[in-house]
Amino acid sequence: MEIRKLICNIFEENTYVMWDKRSREAAIVDPGMYRENERKALDDFIAAEKLDVKMILLTHAHLDHTFGLDHTKEVYGAEIIGHVADAPLLRDRQAQAKMFHLPYRLEPLELDRTVSDGEELMLGDQKIEVMNVPGHSKGSVAYYVPESKFVLTGDVLFEMGMGRTDLPGGSMSELLHSIRTKLLTLPADTVVYSGHGASTTIGEEAVRF
Repeated sequence: MEIRKLICNIFEENTYVMWDKRSREAAIVDPGMYRENERKALDDFIAAEKLDVKMILLTHAHLDHTFGLDHTKEVYGAEIIGHVADAPLLRDRQAQAKMFHLPYRLEPLELDRTVSDGEELMLGDQKIEVMNVPGHSKGSVAYYVPESKFVLTGDVLFEMGMGRTDLPGGSMSELLHSIRTKLLTLPADTVVYSGHGASTTIGEEAVRF
């Protein structure tokens, strides 16, 4: 599996495209594009690589990870996939914008498909394992690709840190439990692609918890 990161919006959110090299089937993860040049960068990359977008994956539904969701749904027609516990956040993105005092108009959106802990998705020939990791939000999930040895953690686990828990639905105890009992059980050489900042590995972060 190949993966590409694009840094988007005022929150410097990481939007990812991952794809199976043989089939060219792709998933867009946390489309955070807000500016026109960010949307164009994503579309140009997908066109240049001749990718076939099969799914749009959400690690969680905070607004900085969904700014570009309308665009990706309209252009690629793929299913929006995420955890049902974050569906209320997706429906009320405008309230999130108001909370951050942003003068944005964000339409309510719906998940096309929900996933739960332990579920498996397929992209080409590779398996994507869904891990429910609440704490940053109620419906936070991580997507683990064992064959390619990487995991997309959203805002749960970062290089040298973890996600904030002061937003609605956040819980420090749940977040620590998710990290210690789910993410840190993955092999130490698993690459961690976070929702913000640089990549790291499970082994590098395990010593901090």
